[in-house]
Amino acid sequence: MSTLSLEKYGISIGEGHPLVVMAGLNVLENEELAMTVGAHLKAVCEKLGLPYIFKASWDKANRSSITSYRGPGLQDGLEILSKVKAELGTPVVTDYHEMGQAETVCEVAEVLQVPAFLCRQTDLVVEGAQAVEAAGGWLHVKKAQFLAPWDCKNIITKVGEVTKNNPTLLCERGASFGYNNLVVDMLGIPAMKALGVPVTIDATHAVQLPGADPRTAGGSTGGRREGVPIIAKSAVAAGADGVFLEFHTDPDKALCDGPSCLPLDSAEGLLSQLKAIHELVRS
Repeated sequence: MSTLSLEKYGISIGEGHPLVVMAGLNVLENEELAMTVGAHLKAVCEKLGLPYIFKASWDKANRSSITSYRGPGLQDGLEILSKVKAELGTPVVTDYHEMGQAETVCEVAEVLQVPAFLCRQTDLVVEGAQAVEAAGGWLHVKKAQFLAPWDCKNIITKVGEVTKNNPTLLCERGASFGYNNLVVDMLGIPAMKALGVPVTIDATHAVQLPGADPRTAGGSTGGRREGVPIIAKSAVAAGADGVFLEFHTDPDKALCDGPSCLPLDSAEGLLSQLKAIHELVRS
């Protein structure tokens, strides 16, 4: 399996390397909250000896309702991410949604994320792959809820055809299981790793109940917060190379996907367990 590295930060992901933590906010709400969450998670990861990448979205383009909070937008969002990156000295992972955005986002983010719903959009994937290759970063591709793990081979092939050193990471985030529910098949983790790329688990989005938030009568996504640690630990035990997690100082007041994110003060306990499982599996 290939190993990917962010040379500037001394971070590598893949066999023989520590569990990589991509964690932060679901969506940027304001600069102060981003700094608070990022600083806490960085401190926890430094204490545990885990490589850390700050995560937050500047736009949530696939909200259930047109009135739902989406984020500060491209310009203001990248400005906040730039400040967090400069203040904390950490790399950044964030997504892009449309053609023409990848190169701009890569000016700030080391890890460019392809949203799950868009992972089969060839032009979008190709643009992202070329942008991260030029910037020396990674392309973090979330596997769509409707896609089988082994079918991600086509995504990797697309990226490989337009880059010299395929910079792809695959991310498991659950598959549609009937209506308003997702399930994670842990056998999908080794199946995707068998394609020759590192694999992460998005344990936060994997507990979503799409369109099933009783607080808004289906106008937003529900979730089962208590399931995040279970899925994260199971995925690391199944061989995941990294974890993708979302935290908030007050999850019930989060402006997006509150039912799925974790309280910030739970980070150290969970990440210490994930580190121990990862080390046990790799030993």
